[in-house]
Amino acid sequence: MICLLPALAAAQGKTDLTSTLTPVAPRTVAKDFALKDLDGKTQSLTGYRGKVVLINFWGSWCPPCRREMPSMERLYQTLKTEPFTVLAINQSESLDLVFAYTGEIEPAPTFPMLLDHQGEVPPQWGVRGLPASFIVDKQGRIAYRAMGGREFDHPDIEKTLRTLIAE
Repeated sequence: MICLLPALAAAQGKTDLTSTLTPVAPRTVAKDFALKDLDGKTQSLTGYRGKVVLINFWGSWCPPCRREMPSMERLYQTLKTEPFTVLAINQSESLDLVFAYTGEIEPAPTFPMLLDHQGEVPPQWGVRGLPASFIVDKQGRIAYRAMGGREFDHPDIEKTLRTLIAE
């Protein structure tokens, strides 16, 4: 019975989120994109040059995506006075669905939520599953990646981001 508990927890999306990021070496230039946010304003990655950017590919149907979203908001609030932002790119869901979902999250996200209705951006970034996250440095290069759910407000991740911000 005890052997089945990890499998049951994983099936319910309740496995622990990790706090590790995988360094990308050498750092590669991040592919630019132009996507609309929830207000219909077009946002591009190049518009955030000079900031460290956490890019998160997610879907509301994805249990680890749902679990990590509050930690991204807490991290965003912690670092909002720094040259840092979060861009959460939703995969192929409607504006109404994403808007309704954001109302269910506590704390509610205040960072830009972008809509990729056609799912065109993930293949350009090598995304094969959700959630997938990338940390882009101030020069627009991918410095770290993370496949699977993360506890983004973990001290280790915050320390990594503060090091990138200081570069």
